[in-house]
Order: sequence, then C-alpha cells, then structure tokens
Amino acid sequence: MLLQTKALKWTVGATVGTAVAFGAAGTAFGSTTLNETGSSLVYPLVSLWIPAYTKIHPNVKINAASTGSGTGISQSTKGIVDMGGSDAYLSNAQMKKHPNMLNIPVAISSQMIDYNIPGLNNDHLKLSAPILSKIYRGKIKYWDNSKIQSMNSGVNLPHKEIVTLHRADGSGDTFLFTQFLSKATQNWRKDVGLGTTVSWPNVSGAIGATGNTGMVTAMANNPYSVAYIGISYKGQIKKKGLGEAMVKNKAGNFVLPTKKTVPAAAAQMVPKTPASERISLIYAPGKNSYPIINYEYLLVQSHQHSQKKAKQLKQFLKWAVSPQGGNQMKFLKQVQFMPLPSSARKLTIKQINKIHS
Repeated sequence: MLLQTKALKWTVGATVGTAVAFGAAGTAFGSTTLNETGSSLVYPLVSLWIPAYTKIHPNVKINAASTGSGTGISQSTKGIVDMGGSDAYLSNAQMKKHPNMLNIPVAISSQMIDYNIPGLNNDHLKLSAPILSKIYRGKIKYWDNSKIQSMNSGVNLPHKEIVTLHRADGSGDTFLFTQFLSKATQNWRKDVGLGTTVSWPNVSGAIGATGNTGMVTAMANNPYSVAYIGISYKGQIKKKGLGEAMVKNKAGNFVLPTKKTVPAAAAQMVPKTPASERISLIYAPGKNSYPIINYEYLLVQSHQHSQKKAKQLKQFLKWAVSPQGGNQMKFLKQVQFMPLPSSARKLTIKQINKIHS
C-alpha cells in the first residue's frame, strides 16, 4: 500500500518488543518519542500526519504501527505505547479497570461492505444487515439466493457459494461490523453479539485475515467473497477492481459512504456525544445517512510519567484535531475521512487538556 510504503521512512515499532524499546528511549538526545499502535483503519491517516508534524516539530519523533484495534487497546492500557489507535471506544468494564484512560476522537470514518463477484464488481450490489447476518451465519450460502436477488432486480447473480471474510485479529472494524448487525438484526445480537473479537459462526469456507490490508488481499484472491473493510482502503479496493455494496440504512434506503451520506449520519449522532466521547455512531436515522460510521480514537492515559511527555502528547493531539493541522482536508481526503464537527472537537480538546504529569 502506498501510504504504508511512504510511512516506513517515518515510522518504526511494528512489534510489541520494539514499542517497549522505543518507550524506554523516549527522551534520548533531548527529543521526545511518541509511540502509537493499533487500528489499521486509522493507521494511514497517522502515517500522513507524522512527516507533516515532525517537520514543524523536529524535536519530536513519532512511531506508528498497524496492528489492529485490539492491540492498540491492550498496549495503551498497559502503558506500552503512548497512543492506541482504535475504531472502538473502551467499554464500561474496560474503563472501570482502566479509569486513567481517555478515548480521544480524531476524525470520523466509515466502513465499506465489499465483494468480489467477477463481472459484477462495478455494479454496486445492494445488501442489508439482515442479509449480511444470514450470510455470515451460513443461512444464505449462494449469491443468487432469492433474498439477495430481490434486492438486485435485473442483476444476473451467479449460483456460486459465498466466501465470508472476517478479521482474525482483534479489530475495531469487527466491532463496527458486528455492532451494525447487532443493532439492525435481533438474531445476530442473540447468536453472535458484538466486539473487537467474536466467536464467528462455523460457516463452510470462511476465511480470517489480519488487518484491512489482509482483508483486501484475501478478497482479491477469493472470487465470490464478501468482506467489511475500512474506508481508508477504498483506493486499494478500486485498484484491485473489487466491488463496493450499497448498504440499506435505517430509513430503508440503499447508500454508499460518500461526502453526503457520512456527514448526514454524523449530523444525527454527533450531537448525542457525551463528555467521555464513548458513543456508537452506527445505524443513524435519516434518509441519507450511511449506516456504518464511527469516531476514530486515539486512546491515551491521562496521567503521564513526565511533564515533557504530557506536554508533547497534548501538543500533538491538539494539532491532530485542529482544522489548521491534522484535520485539514488535504490529509483527510486521502483516506476518505470526515473532520471532527466543531462540537465534537470542543469535547476532544477538553479531554486532551486532562493529560497531565
């Protein structure tokens, strides 16, 4: 992936051991090192931020790694890294165990439902949460199933077995997808539930992949597959000639994640954001709302072990959410993200200001 290749000039620390090593050497040579790991959905954005930020703050070194939201949550709560990238906010149980944690939104993203059906990848097939629930539970096995066909009148769907792809690692994308299915379908909520990891139903031919890049690769290599993939990988999906589905929203309309539908959903949900900013933006009402959008979080401990680290973390995070900094469209448009609305940004700044030594 282009963004990852470029980012290698600026980022290191792709393993737990390396992250620990960097943490130990954080203030070498009078500089400060900030380490981030986690969400493969937010990683491309962080990779764009790093060279821009370190150019104006040469005394700061930032390392980032795409390891999945599960790792981001684990390593940030344990203090192994300074920032844990996550598409999932910490649950009430996690916050009770780690009351020092801050859930800091830095942008708004969305999730695509993608597929690989030779000959139909340019058609934007229509899919819904109940259909996806039945596919992932093995209740619908073939693409030409009458329930799928009824949504796609005039499309010649093949009698081919559907290959379901899911994340094998702890993933915020899994959290978003299973949240969507849980909110929209009672059977999924009852049979599977939601989380960064779930016990996937035993479906013939199902494939687990690591990271969004792994999902894109698995989809390209497996005709007749279906997957959930973060919007920041839209360029890879297009490059490989894969399909993107229109998803049925709460109002009953089929929509793609666009510059119109993602803000429409955000307008419905962002005003409900609590002070902690731990909120699901999934399945918003509204005729134009795209149903799978979310805050992208950087998870940070409020108490830092040095005044210098606290100061640099606050400075970077405030830059990241500033319309003159990391929330500029020149960064966000490259990963198909939406900037934080002003009301959410005000809450985020209040949270950032809680970081102290």
